[in-house]
Amino acid sequence: MSKKSILFVDDEPNILSGLKRMLRSMRNDFDLCFAENGTEALEIMENAEFDVVVSDMRMPGMNGAQFLSKIQEIHPYSIRIMLTGQADEESVMQAVGVVHQFLAKPCEPEHLKAVLLRASSLHELISHASVRKVVSRLGTLPSVPEVYEKLRRAMADPEISVADVAAIIEEDMAMSAKVLQLVNSAFFGLFQKVESPARAVNLLGLETVKNLVLGVGAFSEIHATSKIFSIKKLWTHSMVVGTLAKKIALSESDDKELIDNSFIAGLLHDIGKLVLLAQLLEKYEKAIFLAGEKNIQLRMAEKEIFDTVHGDIGAYLMGLWGMPGPVVEAIGFHHRIDDYPGSGFSPAIAVHVANVLYYENRPDEVVGVPHTMNTVHLQSLGFGDKINQWRELGTEFFEQDSNDD
Repeated sequence: MSKKSILFVDDEPNILSGLKRMLRSMRNDFDLCFAENGTEALEIMENAEFDVVVSDMRMPGMNGAQFLSKIQEIHPYSIRIMLTGQADEESVMQAVGVVHQFLAKPCEPEHLKAVLLRASSLHELISHASVRKVVSRLGTLPSVPEVYEKLRRAMADPEISVADVAAIIEEDMAMSAKVLQLVNSAFFGLFQKVESPARAVNLLGLETVKNLVLGVGAFSEIHATSKIFSIKKLWTHSMVVGTLAKKIALSESDDKELIDNSFIAGLLHDIGKLVLLAQLLEKYEKAIFLAGEKNIQLRMAEKEIFDTVHGDIGAYLMGLWGMPGPVVEAIGFHHRIDDYPGSGFSPAIAVHVANVLYYENRPDEVVGVPHTMNTVHLQSLGFGDKINQWRELGTEFFEQDSNDD
């Protein structure tokens, strides 16, 4: 990976000086630049592009959310990180959908360095020349689903009620019906009939319902059809992987954000396939045939046809949509977890494992050669004794699913 450029923006000179000292040992990895406000930073970026932009939230004139929103507009490839204090919770909600990752102040040096390394890898992923080349042939990229965007904006208000959320979903009758269909399916095992979005929110929580809206909206708005590849099965596969990734995350952590991110990353991990099917159908069907003819993994066939893979395309799109960094990473690295720069349990691991378990239990749906679990890498991270436990979770899930059928 080439040397990455990082811009820090903070109105307190002492903070900037501390960052310079903290990161001095990484000057061989990063080109660092510093600005004392959003206006100065934007002036700097008129003549230079930065891979990662780290901004404080509370700054006079233009706050961090406003500044990073401008960066999202004019430099969409830059990874956007926000430093926040405990008192910034309300302001932070304004930046959801703009910021890839939030960091609490004060931030431990080693944690900051780890985040910057991950952010650099993420930038490498979504800005690679081969990804840009394919994207340039796609025409208009899909937009964030409208109902999801309304929910995201509304949930920036900490006083939002269940009734408010339900009303937004109910504005779109098709969306409301699809969400209720999913909530009443075996995926959630609620054992009771849910007849309204408000009841769904009460039972599953705001984040889960919001993420369902995103998944439903993405599959509804990206219009793809194929005579040889089932979009319906892709949606079912995505729901199963999201649900199973969440179960795996629940078995490993009580971190609500990590658990929610595992679910939404699993739900959207194959969104790149949908985009390629929708806009480059003939070539993608060629990749499907190639995987079968050569008896290779589908992503290897994608690489031959497009010089990139569906995970990279999906990560690119989710990066533009302002999804959290761990979600974008999980989508991009779920087939090559050994390239993921993190060392602990993450949504990327949850999705990698859940995706493999799906095809172990439904081998008839494999295109070409199935992906296998990267046990060597998982063992190197200290998860060797977890693999059988995760497989048992998968077996239980699929047995239950068969019984419900």
